[in-house]
Amino acid sequence: MKKFVALTAVATVALAATPALAQAPQGPRVEALVGYDALRLDISDAVANGKFKDEGVLYGLGVGYDVALGNGVSLGADLEASDSTAKKNTFAGKISAGRDLYAGGRVSFPLGADGSNVYLKGGYTNARFTLAETVTRLTPVPTYTTYTDNVDGYRLGAGAQFALTGKSYVGGEYRYSNYEGDLVRHQVAATVGTRF
Repeated sequence: MKKFVALTAVATVALAATPALAQAPQGPRVEALVGYDALRLDISDAVANGKFKDEGVLYGLGVGYDVALGNGVSLGADLEASDSTAKKNTFAGKISAGRDLYAGGRVSFPLGADGSNVYLKGGYTNARFTLAETVTRLTPVPTYTTYTDNVDGYRLGAGAQFALTGKSYVGGEYRYSNYEGDLVRHQVAATVGTRF
Protein backbone atom coordinates (compact mmCIF):
# COMPACT_ATOMS: atom_id res chain seq x y z
CA MET A 1 0.00 0.00 0.00
CA LYS A 2 2.94 2.35 0.71
CA LYS A 3 4.15 1.81 -2.85
CA PHE A 4 0.72 2.68 -4.21
CA VAL A 5 0.58 5.91 -2.17
CA ALA A 6 4.03 6.87 -3.46
CA LEU A 7 2.96 6.21 -7.05
CA THR A 8 -0.16 8.32 -6.50
CA ALA A 9 2.03 11.20 -5.36
CA VAL A 10 4.22 10.83 -8.46
CA ALA A 11 1.17 10.90 -10.71
CA THR A 12 -0.13 14.04 -8.95
CA VAL A 13 3.19 15.82 -9.45
CA ALA A 14 3.22 14.77 -13.10
CA LEU A 15 -0.27 16.23 -13.54
CA ALA A 16 0.76 19.53 -12.01
CA ALA A 17 3.78 19.72 -14.33
CA THR A 18 1.86 18.77 -17.47
CA PRO A 19 2.27 21.25 -20.33
CA ALA A 20 -0.86 23.04 -21.51
CA LEU A 21 -0.66 21.40 -24.95
CA ALA A 22 -0.48 17.86 -23.58
CA GLN A 23 -3.11 15.51 -24.99
CA ALA A 24 -5.01 13.14 -22.75
CA PRO A 25 -5.08 9.53 -24.01
CA GLN A 26 -8.38 8.63 -25.64
CA GLY A 27 -10.07 5.92 -27.67
CA PRO A 28 -9.82 2.11 -27.70
CA ARG A 29 -6.57 0.29 -26.99
CA VAL A 30 -5.27 -3.28 -26.92
CA GLU A 31 -2.04 -4.52 -25.33
CA ALA A 32 0.03 -7.56 -24.47
CA LEU A 33 1.79 -7.86 -21.13
CA VAL A 34 4.52 -9.96 -19.57
CA GLY A 35 6.23 -9.66 -16.23
CA TYR A 36 6.93 -10.88 -12.71
CA ASP A 37 4.29 -12.51 -10.49
CA ALA A 38 4.79 -13.02 -6.73
CA LEU A 39 2.13 -14.90 -4.76
CA ARG A 40 1.64 -15.30 -1.01
CA LEU A 41 -1.13 -17.62 0.19
CA ASP A 42 -1.89 -19.14 3.61
CA ILE A 43 -3.55 -22.55 3.19
CA SER A 44 -5.51 -24.15 5.99
CA ASP A 45 -8.20 -26.69 5.09
CA ALA A 46 -8.88 -30.40 4.95
CA VAL A 47 -6.67 -30.87 1.90
CA ALA A 48 -3.50 -28.99 2.74
CA ASN A 49 -1.94 -26.70 5.32
CA GLY A 50 0.94 -24.31 4.98
CA LYS A 51 2.11 -21.29 3.01
CA PHE A 52 2.18 -21.08 -0.77
CA LYS A 53 4.98 -18.69 -1.71
CA ASP A 54 6.23 -18.67 -5.23
CA GLU A 55 7.25 -16.46 -8.11
CA GLY A 56 6.46 -16.95 -11.76
CA VAL A 57 6.06 -15.30 -15.13
CA LEU A 58 2.93 -13.25 -15.71
CA TYR A 59 1.56 -13.03 -19.26
CA GLY A 60 -1.71 -11.92 -20.80
CA LEU A 61 -3.79 -9.57 -22.94
CA GLY A 62 -5.72 -6.44 -22.08
CA VAL A 63 -8.19 -4.12 -23.79
CA GLY A 64 -9.53 -0.74 -22.75
CA TYR A 65 -11.17 2.50 -23.71
CA ASP A 66 -10.27 6.03 -22.57
CA VAL A 67 -12.41 9.17 -22.66
CA ALA A 68 -10.63 12.53 -22.55
CA LEU A 69 -11.95 15.08 -20.05
CA GLY A 70 -10.96 18.67 -19.45
CA ASN A 71 -7.55 19.75 -18.09
CA GLY A 72 -5.75 16.91 -19.89
CA VAL A 73 -7.20 14.11 -17.75
CA SER A 74 -8.90 11.00 -19.12
CA LEU A 75 -11.03 8.26 -17.57
CA GLY A 76 -10.81 4.72 -18.86
CA ALA A 77 -12.13 1.19 -18.50
CA ASP A 78 -9.93 -1.94 -18.49
CA LEU A 79 -10.50 -5.64 -19.16
CA GLU A 80 -7.67 -8.16 -18.83
CA ALA A 81 -7.09 -11.90 -18.95
CA SER A 82 -3.74 -13.21 -17.72
CA ASP A 83 -2.05 -16.39 -16.54
CA SER A 84 1.02 -17.28 -14.50
CA THR A 85 3.67 -19.97 -14.36
CA ALA A 86 3.75 -19.85 -10.54
CA LYS A 87 3.43 -23.32 -9.02
CA LYS A 88 4.80 -25.21 -6.04
CA ASN A 89 5.13 -28.84 -4.98
CA THR A 90 3.93 -29.53 -1.43
CA PHE A 91 3.49 -32.64 0.70
CA ALA A 92 -0.14 -32.73 -0.46
CA GLY A 93 0.58 -32.34 -4.17
CA LYS A 94 1.19 -29.49 -6.61
CA ILE A 95 -0.45 -26.05 -6.30
CA SER A 96 -0.63 -24.06 -9.54
CA ALA A 97 -1.76 -20.51 -10.24
CA GLY A 98 -4.21 -20.30 -13.13
CA ARG A 99 -6.02 -17.66 -15.12
CA ASP A 100 -6.70 -14.25 -13.62
CA LEU A 101 -9.54 -12.03 -14.89
CA TYR A 102 -9.67 -8.29 -14.19
CA ALA A 103 -12.19 -5.50 -14.82
CA GLY A 104 -11.67 -1.98 -13.57
CA GLY A 105 -11.16 1.69 -14.27
CA ARG A 106 -8.26 4.11 -14.57
CA VAL A 107 -7.43 7.79 -14.44
CA SER A 108 -4.69 8.93 -16.85
CA PHE A 109 -2.57 12.08 -16.88
CA PRO A 110 -0.61 13.08 -20.01
CA LEU A 111 3.15 13.53 -19.94
CA GLY A 112 3.40 15.45 -23.20
CA ALA A 113 1.89 16.13 -26.60
CA ASP A 114 3.04 12.76 -28.02
CA GLY A 115 0.45 10.73 -26.08
CA SER A 116 2.68 9.43 -23.28
CA ASN A 117 0.91 9.26 -19.94
CA VAL A 118 0.90 8.01 -16.36
CA TYR A 119 -2.13 6.41 -14.76
CA LEU A 120 -3.72 4.97 -11.63
CA LYS A 121 -6.05 1.97 -11.81
CA GLY A 122 -8.29 -0.14 -9.61
CA GLY A 123 -10.98 -2.77 -9.91
CA TYR A 124 -12.20 -6.34 -9.44
CA THR A 125 -10.09 -9.45 -10.04
CA ASN A 126 -10.87 -13.17 -9.97
CA ALA A 127 -8.04 -15.71 -9.83
CA ARG A 128 -8.05 -19.49 -10.19
CA PHE A 129 -5.85 -21.98 -8.33
CA THR A 130 -5.52 -25.72 -8.80
CA LEU A 131 -4.33 -28.31 -6.28
CA ALA A 132 -3.32 -31.66 -7.78
CA GLU A 133 -3.45 -33.79 -4.62
CA THR A 134 -1.31 -36.93 -4.57
CA VAL A 135 -3.61 -39.90 -3.96
CA THR A 136 -1.01 -42.67 -3.99
CA ARG A 137 2.76 -42.81 -4.02
CA LEU A 138 3.01 -46.61 -4.31
CA THR A 139 2.98 -46.78 -8.10
CA PRO A 140 5.72 -45.60 -10.47
CA VAL A 141 3.33 -42.95 -11.83
CA PRO A 142 1.56 -40.93 -9.07
CA THR A 143 -2.20 -40.56 -9.21
CA TYR A 144 -3.73 -37.14 -8.56
CA THR A 145 -7.11 -35.77 -7.62
CA THR A 146 -7.53 -32.21 -8.85
CA TYR A 147 -9.25 -29.44 -6.90
CA THR A 148 -9.89 -26.05 -8.49
CA ASP A 149 -10.98 -22.89 -6.68
CA ASN A 150 -11.70 -19.34 -7.82
CA VAL A 151 -11.09 -16.41 -5.46
CA ASP A 152 -12.41 -12.84 -5.69
CA GLY A 153 -10.49 -9.71 -4.80
CA TYR A 154 -9.49 -6.19 -5.73
CA ARG A 155 -6.50 -4.77 -7.60
CA LEU A 156 -4.74 -1.42 -7.33
CA GLY A 157 -2.02 -0.32 -9.69
CA ALA A 158 -0.07 2.47 -11.31
CA GLY A 159 1.92 2.71 -14.48
CA ALA A 160 3.12 4.69 -17.47
CA GLN A 161 2.81 4.43 -21.24
CA PHE A 162 5.38 5.92 -23.62
CA ALA A 163 4.42 6.67 -27.20
CA LEU A 164 6.27 5.05 -30.10
CA THR A 165 5.56 5.54 -33.80
CA GLY A 166 1.96 6.06 -34.84
CA LYS A 167 -0.42 5.09 -32.05
CA SER A 168 1.71 2.28 -30.59
CA TYR A 169 3.23 2.44 -27.12
CA VAL A 170 5.31 0.57 -24.54
CA GLY A 171 4.81 0.80 -20.82
CA GLY A 172 5.35 -0.53 -17.34
CA GLU A 173 2.96 -1.19 -14.48
CA TYR A 174 2.98 -2.24 -10.83
CA ARG A 175 -0.12 -4.07 -9.55
CA TYR A 176 -1.15 -5.12 -6.05
CA SER A 177 -4.01 -7.64 -5.74
CA ASN A 178 -5.68 -8.80 -2.53
CA TYR A 179 -8.02 -11.80 -2.65
CA GLU A 180 -10.22 -13.65 -0.18
CA GLY A 181 -8.53 -16.49 1.67
CA ASP A 182 -5.39 -14.50 2.63
CA LEU A 183 -4.00 -14.40 -0.89
CA VAL A 184 -1.81 -11.42 -1.81
CA ARG A 185 -0.25 -10.85 -5.20
CA HIS A 186 2.45 -8.40 -6.32
CA GLN A 187 3.10 -8.03 -10.04
CA VAL A 188 5.36 -5.91 -12.24
CA ALA A 189 4.46 -5.99 -15.93
CA ALA A 190 5.87 -4.61 -19.15
CA THR A 191 3.28 -3.76 -21.78
CA VAL A 192 3.23 -3.14 -25.52
CA GLY A 193 0.09 -1.99 -27.26
CA THR A 194 -1.64 0.28 -29.71
CA ARG A 195 -4.54 2.70 -29.79
CA PHE A 196 -7.11 2.93 -32.55
